[in-house]
Amino acid sequence: MNDDSPNRAQGTASTDSIAYWAIVPAAGFGHRLGAPVPKQFLELGRRTVLEHSLESLWSIPQLEGLVLVSHGHPALASILERYSEHNLIRAPGGTERCHSVLNGLLALSELASEDDWVLVHDAARPCVRHHDLNLLIRKLATHPVGGLLGTRVRDTMKRTDAQDLISTTVERRHLWHALTPQMFRYGLLKAALEKALDDGYEVTDEASAMEHAGYQPLIIEGHADNIKITECEDLQLAEFFLQLQGRL
Repeated sequence: MNDDSPNRAQGTASTDSIAYWAIVPAAGFGHRLGAPVPKQFLELGRRTVLEHSLESLWSIPQLEGLVLVSHGHPALASILERYSEHNLIRAPGGTERCHSVLNGLLALSELASEDDWVLVHDAARPCVRHHDLNLLIRKLATHPVGGLLGTRVRDTMKRTDAQDLISTTVERRHLWHALTPQMFRYGLLKAALEKALDDGYEVTDEASAMEHAGYQPLIIEGHADNIKITECEDLQLAEFFLQLQGRL
C-alpha cells in the first residue's frame, strides 16, 4: 500500500494504518427455503453454508477480525470451536438485517477506528471468490466512501403494475445486481445506518443506507456465481459452484 490517502470525514489517515474487519449477519431464519433449520446452518459438503462464507472471508490476509451476528443455535457451538484460533467476535442478532449489521458495528466500537474498512457479507453467500474479495479491497483501497460487488443485469427487465401486467421495459444498460461483500468506512457506515433507521428509511443493504446519507458507493463487477441461497435449488447450484472452485 502507498501512503497517499484521501481526505475523509474524520480527517486524513495513512492507508498503512487502516485495519480491515468483516461482519457476517447470520440471524435470519430463511422461511422461504422451508428447511427445518435456518439456511446458514444447512450442509454443503462437509461444511455448513455459514462456514463456507466464513472461510471465504478468512482468506483475506488483511482481515483483523470478524463479527458473527446471530441468534443462539445448537450448530453454533461446533462452528465457534472450529474457528477458535481466529479473532471471531460474537454479536446478538437484530430484528432485521440492518439491525444485525448495526449490532456488529457496535461490537467493533472499542476496536475499529473511524477510517477502518468493514466488509459486510451475507452468511448465505458461500461461493464468493477469493479473486473478487481481493479485487474489492484493491479497487476501494483509497476510496473515500466504499462500495460493493455487483453483476450487470443481462436479461430484459420489465416493470409491471399491481396485476402483473407489463407497463414498460426498463433500460438495463446501467442496472446491476447488488452482491456482497459491501465494504465501507466504519464511521461512515455506522452513522449512515443510524440515520436511516432514525429516518424510518427502508434499508435493503448497506449501500442503500449510504445512498440515503448522500454518498455514492462504487460498484465493482464480480462473478455471477456469488449467489445468495434463497430457494431449495440454490443449494444444489452452490454445491456445483463450490466444486468448480475446488472448495468441495
